Amino acid sequence: MSVELPEVVDLQDVGGWSDEVDVLVVGAGMAGVSAALEAKATGASVLVLDRGGRLTCTSAMAGGHFYLGGGTPVQEATGWHDTPEAMGAYLQAMSPSCDPEKIRLYAEGSVEHFHWLESLGFSFERSFYPHKAVVQPDTQGLMFTGNEKTWPYDVEQQPAPRGHKPPTPGDTGGAALVVGLALDKLEASGAEVRFETGVTALVSDGTRVVGAAWKKYGDSGYIRAGSVIIAAGGFVMNDAMIEKYAPALKAVQTNGMALGNTHDDGLGIRMGQSVGGVADHMDGVFITGPFYPPGDALNGIVVNKQGRRIVNEDAYHARTAAAVFEQPDRVAYLIFDSATMVRPSYGFQPLIDGWETIEEMEDALGIPRGALAQTMAAYNEHAARGEDPTFHKAQEYLVPLDKGPWGAYDLTPGKSFYSGFTCGGLRVTCDGELLTEAATVVPGGYAVGACASNIAVDGHGYSSGTQLGEASFFGRRAGRHAARFAATSAG
Repeated sequence: MSVELPEVVDLQDVGGWSDEVDVLVVGAGMAGVSAALEAKATGASVLVLDRGGRLTCTSAMAGGHFYLGGGTPVQEATGWHDTPEAMGAYLQAMSPSCDPEKIRLYAEGSVEHFHWLESLGFSFERSFYPHKAVVQPDTQGLMFTGNEKTWPYDVEQQPAPRGHKPPTPGDTGGAALVVGLALDKLEASGAEVRFETGVTALVSDGTRVVGAAWKKYGDSGYIRAGSVIIAAGGFVMNDAMIEKYAPALKAVQTNGMALGNTHDDGLGIRMGQSVGGVADHMDGVFITGPFYPPGDALNGIVVNKQGRRIVNEDAYHARTAAAVFEQPDRVAYLIFDSATMVRPSYGFQPLIDGWETIEEMEDALGIPRGALAQTMAAYNEHAARGEDPTFHKAQEYLVPLDKGPWGAYDLTPGKSFYSGFTCGGLRVTCDGELLTEAATVVPGGYAVGACASNIAVDGHGYSSGTQLGEASFFGRRAGRHAARFAATSAG
């Protein structure tokens, strides 16, 4: 695959159109169907093209969390107080490089967006899952899915859970339910969705985007559109783009899995760039290899090859992974004593061995003699008093590790299993309009979802549900704006 930009088709070179619509949406994932639904509701004629089949989008592979807050009905029903201000402050702390206006709009519009999601034909269960997990195992509608309870964010804002999951049990299926319902509603509205039909390039009149070229097997053609919304996913499946922009993701190719579908090759991003758009945060990645559940796994400590702790172990799993990837040679270990030893439920981390003494463990792991012993002595001393002055781990997981023998799991990429996806994408306004390097709008061009850069920009600040939440929320805004733009430009 390539990092090269596709050629822009000059309007004058188009001999005829296979279709003419107000709004063309490229991609039928969460962002694309949300944009299409709102464009249709705004009065536009809408056509959606997707290179894959129905529900082969990356959205449909997700567990299904939507990051929502500010006082949703599920939060209120389960006794959690939240406000748009608290939600916005948390997101700004986790993603300080994001446009504050996008965060403000997302937080203030979160409750309304909750109701819009339920209007698709399902209801979030009014229940709360209290345990530490990646995804709630059953159909509970709410859980903590970020660092809200992790220092220092737990003292900056009153923690509130915001991970809303549709009522499907297990780690997957929730997002597929929502996207499927959205597609049903979209098709019932009269909008057309064509699968196995890929957009290959944008058409421009030299000033604005006026359509796109398409291909389906041996057939091809051009679609005239008042505006084009690119919702074609990220670039995790494009080795050349990963090498250039996000090399940290190469680690998941050694022993892991790219979280994406075959068509997450960055073509949407490159099409946006071809008409003058620019991309942000292309080095931002989400990488994870969770060692919880069980929650008791957080009783252990994570150390690097120098025997030093690197993170508060109760942090969100992608934040812990990000800390591992910043260590010398990316070497890290999860250490327990005999009283706390557990096996991570997913089995991503191999057990190295057990040792009767800390000195034996240091020698076996290649840690300088005395370094790990010093770390553990300090940790145990403070943990016995219910303190963690270094990382402020939550007290419920703060126990001394002083009962030998000791054991260690390997968190090192290549030995431990990691998965990940890209976070970077096209620079856009709050309404999804493509922006140039000079901060001017590319008329008629929009981008949403994983090929746009909005709130989720890296694993350090990620909370589960942010991608689906922002894809659907900003997808809707783009759909409304693109429909109005098309109507204005046609008039």
